[in-house]
Amino acid sequence: MEQILINLVAGALGGNGIGKASPQFDLGTIGNTIAGLIGGGALGQLVPLVLPAVQASIASGNFSIGGVVANLISGGAGGAILTAIVGLIKNRAG
Repeated sequence: MEQILINLVAGALGGNGIGKASPQFDLGTIGNTIAGLIGGGALGQLVPLVLPAVQASIASGNFSIGGVVANLISGGAGGAILTAIVGLIKNRAG
C-alpha cells in the first residue's frame, strides 16, 4: 500500500512540475494533479513488472531506499508523461 501512495504523490508532483515548467502542457493545478495521480499510479504499477528485482523487494516486505527511489522515479515520470500527453491533446483541440 505504501508503494501505491508513493507513486500517487510522486505522480501528482511530476504532473504539477511538468505543467508549470511548460505552458504547452499546463492543465491548471487541479488538472495537473489529477493527470499526475493517474499517470503516477499507472506507471508506478508497471515498473515493478518490468524490474523483477524491485518487485521482489516490494513483495518480500523489505522496504529499502532503492525501492522507494524506484517508486518515486516511476510515479513522478508517469505523472509528468500523462500530464504532458493530456496537455498536448487539450491544447491542440482547443
